[in-house]
Amino acid sequence: MSAIFDISNTDLLKVGLAVVCGGILGFERQYKNKTAGFRTIILICLGSAIFTMVAQHAGQVANLNIVTGVGFIGAGVIFKDNIEVTGLTTAAVIWASAAIGMADGSGNYMLAFLSTVVVLAVLLILSILEQYIAKVHRDKLFVIEFIDGDFKNLDQVRKLIVSHNLKYNTVKVSKKDGCLQTAIWVTGHKMNLLRLDEVLMRMPEIRSF
Repeated sequence: MSAIFDISNTDLLKVGLAVVCGGILGFERQYKNKTAGFRTIILICLGSAIFTMVAQHAGQVANLNIVTGVGFIGAGVIFKDNIEVTGLTTAAVIWASAAIGMADGSGNYMLAFLSTVVVLAVLLILSILEQYIAKVHRDKLFVIEFIDGDFKNLDQVRKLIVSHNLKYNTVKVSKKDGCLQTAIWVTGHKMNLLRLDEVLMRMPEIRSF
């Protein structure tokens, strides 16, 4: 009976480190209001560590079924709408947390801790870099419907884009019910795109965009 409750100090250390590593990454996700937050990342990291520990006690090297199971969880936080795909970073954090838990469960404490630090650095430091890039170089798809079929209105929009120091690529031009419709990819600084939005909203020739 005592063997059932035979938990070594090493096992407790692995469980504790898994909670700490998962908590560090989970706090960052929770702070940014992501789908998988504090509790979820902790449980993923802890679960991966426990599965690995059980596999080792059973004489196996590692339980690679963890990777498959975590893949399903990661897929559940990815969402796609008509504009963009969200949740990819959170899914990657889930995947990395499982790997950290496996490293911890196998006894590679330093690898687990250093990996946690590296993942956190990527999330924090590169996030700042991404925000800067998004300001100076941003893509936006404008789907515009004019009040009539006059191509001069489209030429006017193109001139406005260039005058705002933006670049464009006309993806589609069509006509429906006598009204001209177009889809244009516009690239440039975020502030210039916002100014273009304001100008387009004031144009009486545009029905919607």
